[in-house]
Amino acid sequence: MTIRVLLADDQALLRTTFRMLIDSTDDMKVVAEASDGAEAVELARTHRPDLVLMDIRMPGTDGLAATATICADADLSGTRVLILTTFEIDEYVAQALRVGASGFLGKDVSADALLDGIRTVADGEALLSPAATRVLVSRFLATPEPSTDNLAPEQLTALTAREREITALAAEGKSNTEIAEDLFLSPLTVRTHIQRAMTKLDARDRAQLVVIAYQSGLVAPGPTPSS
Repeated sequence: MTIRVLLADDQALLRTTFRMLIDSTDDMKVVAEASDGAEAVELARTHRPDLVLMDIRMPGTDGLAATATICADADLSGTRVLILTTFEIDEYVAQALRVGASGFLGKDVSADALLDGIRTVADGEALLSPAATRVLVSRFLATPEPSTDNLAPEQLTALTAREREITALAAEGKSNTEIAEDLFLSPLTVRTHIQRAMTKLDARDRAQLVVIAYQSGLVAPGPTPSS
């Protein structure tokens, strides 16, 4: 299956570079390019891409607002957003994850890492390294905005004990392989539990599952990591 990608970045040269790279592969192609967030939303609704490669800092409607609109649109439930940022860990990235982004990459990412990241997110996984997850949740995700509707703890009763355990470990930034080693399970079994938990909690992907785990109180934030 070919992964259909929408590029959203105000730098034309960067979009051209990404298009050439993506179109050079056999399993993905660029279906449209946007120079700001408003155009990204419009083109997403027109083309229904599998993934939007979204820059955060753009003139006019920025990538954060565009991400929120795309992820809140029921007609775009099959479209995932992968954030591009100059600063790999900052408050804007955390806000993007809150509103539905599936992960992020630094703009200095290598060609292979970019393509792998697109495949990872298009496959329904989150692109969050363990270290980045810990920093993000400790600094930002564990302190919801006033307008955020948190998941009530009793809603977690939909999860089995094993699903709660694995969700908590995922929220700590552990990979499926690390969780499998901790619990003496296979990575495939861990992945199955993660997917079931996402379904029960209506999480778009693993990134949103991490947000829910903290905002529901399933996992408590630790001390803020030092810079």
